[in-house]
This record gives sequence, structure tokens and C-alpha cells, in this order.
Amino acid sequence: MWNIDLTYREEFYTTFERLYDKQGLLQKSRPLPNIALQKIKETLSIEWTYNSNSIEGNTLSLRETQMVLQEGITIKGKSLREHFEAKNHEKAIDYLYSIVNDDYVLRSIDVLSLHGLVLRSIEDDYAGRIRNAGVRISGANFIPPNANKVSDLLDELIAFVNANPLGLNDIELATVFHHKLVWIHPFFDGNGRTVRLAMNLLLMRKGFPPAIILKNDRAKYYEALNQANGGNYQKLTLLMCQALERTLNIYISSLPDNDYDFREISSIVSEPSSTYSQEYVSLLARQGKIDAHKEGRNWFTTKKAIEDYINNRQRKR
Repeated sequence: MWNIDLTYREEFYTTFERLYDKQGLLQKSRPLPNIALQKIKETLSIEWTYNSNSIEGNTLSLRETQMVLQEGITIKGKSLREHFEAKNHEKAIDYLYSIVNDDYVLRSIDVLSLHGLVLRSIEDDYAGRIRNAGVRISGANFIPPNANKVSDLLDELIAFVNANPLGLNDIELATVFHHKLVWIHPFFDGNGRTVRLAMNLLLMRKGFPPAIILKNDRAKYYEALNQANGGNYQKLTLLMCQALERTLNIYISSLPDNDYDFREISSIVSEPSSTYSQEYVSLLARQGKIDAHKEGRNWFTTKKAIEDYINNRQRKR
């Protein structure tokens, strides 16, 4: 179960350092202004619900998800299940916020409780219960373990996370937990949503905001999970870092006197003073080499992030 190739770690050193610097900045700025904090939290909860459900095939748009959650509106042409999925996911996020704190220790009961909320009123017979039969996953390059082994494997994973014998940092630990829980596939349904909730317990207890995997990255996400099945965590780690950077940037942008000026890459490279093409800067963003995040299909960064990267390269030469 613990086939984990760590040779990629050096490549992420600068990215990890940048993410921890931002986490430190956020921690130093607490308590954040309450109105701003509540607004960001509400917005992110809607985005988190929309993206996680969309990855699993829910067809509610972001605006429709907002209408269901904030206005209690029933969307014509959408199934009852899709409405329940939105409301249930929001309740699961609320539960997550209620249990996570600086001293939080991962427990299997919390994973089961999150799953119970995700499937409530949808599949009540299976909600919060470990599967008791085999499953197959469409498009995956592995068959999940026998149902008889699931309970022990889940306990083993929880123990691994809490002991952290490999000395992984918080981001790596959440990434490995994310993949291993998908691999164990402890439930008949709702595994992906539950995993993407539970892995944030490990990040948020350390002062990070939630990492939200975007619907637009669905294909990349599944490919990264398939690579992790062979022990290669490089792509999944990159995706996790990018998801985390995005929410860190959202929080930091709300701080008074912050000097982060995030703009679309196309707008930065179109300035007369720019000497770099959009393709080049976009590639740096996709590879995680500069401070950048995605909104929809567009990448956002700062002039300073591009300049810092170029200057560092020139120094190394």
C-alpha cells in the first residue's frame, strides 16, 4: 500500500516554500476582518461544492449551485439528486469547519461522518457505511481492494497519517492521504467528494485554507490519480499545490495593504514593457514554477512573480 516515490520532492522545494510563506502571512494577519472572512468562506463553500460535485457528473452550474444553496431555489430540469448533492455537500463543509482546529487529529469516524452527510437522503442505506462488496471504477487503472480488507486499510491509512513516518510536509501528507483513500475506495458511492473534503482536514488544521480541485482540471486530476497508483505523486502534488495556491491568493488578496496584484497573464504580457510571450508565462504557471492560480480556464499571476522567476534563473546561471 505504501508505494510512494519521493524523488520529485526537490522539484517542489520552491513551491512548498512559497505556500508556507503565504500560510505564515495569513496566520500573522489573523484575526482577519470578520465580514471579509465570512464572505470569502461563503464564496469558497459554493465553489467547493460546485467543483467537487461537477467532477462527479453533477450538472448544476456555479450560479445554479449558488441559487440552490443561498436562495433555496429549485432549478427546473435538474434532478432531485443533484439538488441534494449540493445541499449535502454544504452541510458536510459546515461539519468539517466545526471539527477542525489546530489540535485536530484525523479519525476514521470523521471520514465516515463526512460521507454520511454527502449521501444523506440520496442513498441512506450506504451513507456513512463502509462497502461490503467489490467495486470497479470506470476509467481507472486499478481495481480497489477486496471489501473484507477495507476497514483495516482505512485504519492503517489513518495511523500512517497521524504518525507520518516519512516526515512528509502538510501538503505532501494531504496529497498521499487523498490518493490512498481514493485507492481504498471505502464506499459504494461518494468516495471522491468525501476524499476531497477529508483531505482538507489535514490542511486546514495547519492554518491553510481549503484546496479546491477545479472541474476544469478533471481530466488532469484523474490522470494524476492514475499515476499515483504506480507510486508517482508528481502530477497530483502539482495539482494540489495549484489548488492550494489559488485559495491562499484569494485570502491574501483580501488583506488590508496587501501588495499582490493578480491579473490575467494575457493582460500582463500585453504591456509594452513585457518581453515574454503569453505561451511562455502560461507554461511556467501550469508547471507551478511561478506564483499563479487558475480562475475558470484563465491563469492569473503578478508581474513580480514573473520577474522573481527570471531573476532567480539568471542568478543560477
